[in-house]
Parts: sequence; C-alpha cells; structure tokens
Amino acid sequence: MEDFEAHRGHLYAVAYRMLGSGGEADDAVQEAWLRAARADLGALTNPRGWLTTVVARVCLDMLRSRRARREVPLTVAPPLAGPDPEQETVLAESVGLALLVVLDTLTPAERLAFVLHDLFGVSYPEIASILGRSSDATKMLASRGRRRVRAADLPDGDPVRQRELVEAFLRAARAGDFAALLAVLHPEVTVSADAVAAGSPGPVRLRGADVVARQALLFSQRAPYGRVGLVDGAAAILVAPRGRLVTVLTFQVAGGAIVAVDVVADPGRLSRLAVGV
Repeated sequence: MEDFEAHRGHLYAVAYRMLGSGGEADDAVQEAWLRAARADLGALTNPRGWLTTVVARVCLDMLRSRRARREVPLTVAPPLAGPDPEQETVLAESVGLALLVVLDTLTPAERLAFVLHDLFGVSYPEIASILGRSSDATKMLASRGRRRVRAADLPDGDPVRQRELVEAFLRAARAGDFAALLAVLHPEVTVSADAVAAGSPGPVRLRGADVVARQALLFSQRAPYGRVGLVDGAAAILVAPRGRLVTVLTFQVAGGAIVAVDVVADPGRLSRLAVGV
C-alpha cells in the first residue's frame, strides 16, 4: 500500500476540512485505506484523484449520519491513539478554527462541494458524481456554501470576552443551572468530543443549545475539578482531578455566544496542547 501512504497526508487534509475533527478524519482515512486495499491502485491512471473521491464519499456519509448519533455523557474512557501531530499542526495553520466553525453551518452537500472545489480544486463534474447531482446543481451548492462562508460571523478575537463566556459556562455547569448555560450558548452550538472523552468507539458530535446544555449538566459531576486556563493562548476549561490533566474543553465564540466546544481527553492529543494558566 505504498501508493496509499504517498497520499495519506492529502487524504487526511481533505477529511479534516470535511469533518472538522481529527479523530473523525482518522476514521475516514482508515476506511479509505480499507477500500483501497481491495482495489489495484497501481492500475489507476490517477490514484490521488480516485482516493480523494473515496475519502470524500466516506466523509459525506459521516456528515449525513451525524444527526442520528446518540447523545453520550462527556466522560473519560480508556485511551485510544490520537491523530498524527505533524498533520494536526499543518492543518491548524492552513485551515484555521474560524473556517472550521463556519463550515459546520453548511449542509453536507454544500460543505463537500465548497471544500473539494474551493480548497482542493476538484472539478464540478467530479464532485457531481460523488453527490449524484448535475454539474450545474453542484455549482449552485458550492456557490451557496461560498456565500454562507463569506456572510458568517467569524469567531470573536477578544480574549477578555471569550474568557468571560468560558467562566460563565463553568459556573453554570458547576451550579447545574440550565438557564444560565442556555444564556451563553449559541442556538446552533456544536460540541465535538473525541472517542476517549465520549467513552464511545468513535468521536461524537452534538448540535443545539438544549442538547449541549443537557450534556454540560452531566459534566457538572466533573466541574469541581475544572478551572479556566489557556490552551494555545485561548481560554479553555482544564479538568485535572488530583492535579492530573484528563480533559480539556476549548471554545469558539462568535456574536457574544459560544458557538463550538471541542472536548479532548485522548492522552496523545492532550500531550500536544500548549496548556497555560
């Protein structure tokens, strides 16, 4: 599978932009590897293009199934392997969390069309074959996604305001105050939890203020061990019972509300975070 390994970095980049989660991107690339193992890549004239199509189809299925995922408590389970640190660093610099937050507002079809065409230069006919739509319809999807990206509120850059909202979130979670949680959450807020944090076979994604607030109430059991600190220079919640860091919650803020939360408990990912006070 040397041909596959030569394109692994590219496939991970596509999956990461499509899914916005390192753990899910790893799962998508692994599924693409399994499919590639059943094919003869050496016989293909454009193995990179074929693999891109495969991983895009896998990501599209994953995006479409997110709403059907069960809600799970954000607790800590046995550790699993994390994504490659070099890939994560490159993607963090080239994608930016701001764009990932905005991409999460698109429909699966809009996201695939926009990401593949605008970020990776895949032609509309190729994208149309993945979506099962015409080229003209695919162009409209990409255009709609492009407009929504341009019109969306980018995350606030004010560190003081972000810290205020994170502190308010932690206070509300500690107090079990559902109304106070809703007050700091955007109506379409999302939570991404890696497999370790979710205690499930794979990453979990939740959407909606009511759903996220209910999960935060479950987090209240661990909230006494949490404190507000810094992760990569931004306000975050650090959960460290008996002084051992086990979970980190990072936040994205826009329009005066929390729009996205990323819950990290995988030891490998935790070890790569720049954590401060």
